[in-house]
Amino acid sequence: MALIKFELFKELETLHDRMQRYFDDFPNFGFNVYENFYPRIDISEDKDNINVIAEIPGIKKDEIKITLQDNILTIEGEKKKESEQKEKNFFRSERIYGFFKRCFTLPELVDSEKVEAKFEDGMLNIQLKKIEQKVKSEKVIELK
Repeated sequence: MALIKFELFKELETLHDRMQRYFDDFPNFGFNVYENFYPRIDISEDKDNINVIAEIPGIKKDEIKITLQDNILTIEGEKKKESEQKEKNFFRSERIYGFFKRCFTLPELVDSEKVEAKFEDGMLNIQLKKIEQKVKSEKVIELK
């Protein structure tokens, strides 16, 4: 019988993502649960890599921090609001500003020394090299 590791934070992250998608569908719901900027992220994998693509428009390259620790990828930064101009009368203002921090438990072990990140035209692309997992062998222990 195989044991399945329960990961509380992964479950909470999934719940948080579902709640965020719900509120994103209703931007004028009457109140804003998430005051901060919340970039959209896609995570996929191929044979050798895990690929992360994030839409982070309106932010500069040096304002993004990416860390990888214990197979948890963290992307954080801040989308700063332009200085206010008192001569402007806004008819509508929908852009969101503020600090963001997204953390993801990666589905496979990755090599922290072989990570490539590129930021161009508001798109962040991160490629993480998978570590080959050793085949687990079962050992039968004899009773005496």
